[in-house]
Parts: sequence; C-alpha cells; structure tokens
Amino acid sequence: TKKGKLRFVSNVFPHKGYIWNYGALPQTWENPELLDEHTGCKGDNDPLDVLEIGYKVAKRGEVLKVKVLGTVALIDEGETDWKILVINVEDPIAPEVNDIKDIEKHFPGLLKATVEWMKIYKIPDGKPENKFAFNGEPKDAEFALKIVSDTHEYWKALLQKENTNGLSCVNTTLNNASTIDDEKVQAILSESLPLSEPSPLLPEVDKWHFVKL
Repeated sequence: TKKGKLRFVSNVFPHKGYIWNYGALPQTWENPELLDEHTGCKGDNDPLDVLEIGYKVAKRGEVLKVKVLGTVALIDEGETDWKILVINVEDPIAPEVNDIKDIEKHFPGLLKATVEWMKIYKIPDGKPENKFAFNGEPKDAEFALKIVSDTHEYWKALLQKENTNGLSCVNTTLNNASTIDDEKVQAILSESLPLSEPSPLLPEVDKWHFVKL
C-alpha cells in the first residue's frame, strides 16, 4: 500500500505488470552511506531486489530457493539499486541455466526487455527514466555473487549499529540488540489488525501507458 491505497506497478506498453517474479534477497542491505565502487552512487537502503525468471508465478510472500545468474545495475533516482537475476532451482530448465549467457540462450529477448522495463516503469508516475551503470549491460553470475556477498556483509554490520537508518531489524533468532522473545512476538501479533475482505481492484489497474524516450 501507499498512502492507504493499494499500490500497483504501471503497465507500460508492451509490458503488462511485472515480467518476472519480483522479490528480495534476505540478509542483504544496500548501504546508503557508502559509494558503490561500480556505480559511483550510494545504496538505496533496501535489501537486494531479485528478478526470478522461471515459469511459475510465485505467490505473495512465497519463499523460493534460487540460483544466481547475473545482475543489472540500476541507478534509481540517483541511488544504486542492484537487480539480481535468478531462477527457481525447481524450475524444469534450471539445470541448463547457470549464467547470464544462458538467459539469452533460453530466454531470448528477456534481458533486453528487463533493461527497457526498468528504464521506463516510473515514467507514468511523472518521474524521469532510470539510468544504468555499465550502459545497462548485465553482469555475469560471478559478479552478481560478489554483490550478494558484499551486501550481506553490509547487512551484518547494520545489525550492530544503534542507528539502523529507520529500518526495523527486529528478529527472533540472531541474538543481538534487536532480538525479541516470544512474549514480545505475541504482543506484536495481538496488535495486528484482523484480516478483512480485500479491497476491489480499480479499473486503472489495467490501464496502458505509452511512453516515448
């Protein structure tokens, strides 16, 4: 939600909604206080975004075991926003897809469409087109795994900080300053709003937007 309303990504022709499963990699953090050596921009204060390219449409909140294939370095409103390309290890074609070159072989056109989608998806909201490091050229699995490793280290350092950049680091397993016990967990759950009927979808959800760069 955003400002109390359901939030949807715009349909920017020819792309209808998201063209992959869009998620995040836990225990990673793009540090907003650190200039990325590859992009020259600071991190966006979020976990790494993940673009899962398998055939199965995942459910909201579903946890998938994935294989890292590569990455694209988006510059989103002046911030580094790595997009990690992955595939569900349970996907039938996963054994044949191990690196960025395999995406082009088995999913021809998807890398080009991914860069285009990322470039234009905020334009309907009145924002400028996004930019990329490396001129939008995807990097391979080895490069992407290094990004994952680095951002995991940033995440571990974040957990040791008193100021966590406005992020909640509450957990039940890590045995640090943000760890809470079962009693506090139950207190949080008891304060949660009860489930209610879903709000109806507005017609604007299906609206097409056409942009010219």
